[in-house]
Amino acid sequence: MLQGIFRRVGNVLRGRSTLDEETAEELEAALVMGDVSAPLAMQLVEELRERAESGAVADEENLLELLREVVYERLEPYQDRLVFAPTPPTVWLVLGVNGVGKTTTIAKLAGMLKRQGLSVLLAAGDTFRAAAIEQLQVWADRAGCEVVAQTKGADPGAVMFDALEAAKARGIDFVIADTAGRLHTKVNLMEELRKMSRIVERATGRPADERLLVLDANTGQNAINQAREFNEAIGVTGLAITKLDSTARGGALLSLTEELQIPIKLVGVGEKLEDLVPFSARDFADGIV
Repeated sequence: MLQGIFRRVGNVLRGRSTLDEETAEELEAALVMGDVSAPLAMQLVEELRERAESGAVADEENLLELLREVVYERLEPYQDRLVFAPTPPTVWLVLGVNGVGKTTTIAKLAGMLKRQGLSVLLAAGDTFRAAAIEQLQVWADRAGCEVVAQTKGADPGAVMFDALEAAKARGIDFVIADTAGRLHTKVNLMEELRKMSRIVERATGRPADERLLVLDANTGQNAINQAREFNEAIGVTGLAITKLDSTARGGALLSLTEELQIPIKLVGVGEKLEDLVPFSARDFADGIV
């Protein structure tokens, strides 16, 4: 699933059984090229060096295995599952800037739940972007669920309220809310997001069960800036990383967890409805070679 993300890293270590100064520098550079932050790359290389020196590294595979374990141990605490509410409806707000794959991620989430026999209602809270409502409806039809929507330019908070009322009336298990593709520098749009969150809390007696931030793996270090801003605005509960199958820059995941301590819950690995899977720290670590 995640093979090739750190192809450069594997190439640096392949054929080498010791971590000499030259190899360490090449490895650090390869990590940075894979979008691991420079300070973290230095830490990883130093940790690998310490482990290599404390144990017998007989061949290249042992050195690669050590690196796998270092990466796995860094990420394993941030491998987490989606939160389901104790009483329905479970409410998930899906956040993210334009172009990260937010709408398709919502559809994949809905499809995943429908395959489990659960009922799902989508809230078309992105009332700003042209054709956003229509796009969500197309994906909802594919996933086999309904959409609550208003007209373009309507108040997203009103859409959220209507969706929650409809879910309660119909006994729906899940409400998944789309939100505008908010540039994280736009204060007014962030405030609108906070308003939607308050409406959820008033309607259900608790915050949204997930405030799931969708990030494009190809954006690299910029994903950290996005995550920081959204987290400060609303308190992100988990990350969904898209396009992880098509990038060699997945190292930003290491930097994200190191800096923000936000769990990674899902990864997108393709375009089909089924191509959204739980994040696996082990699979990611194995992908370094």
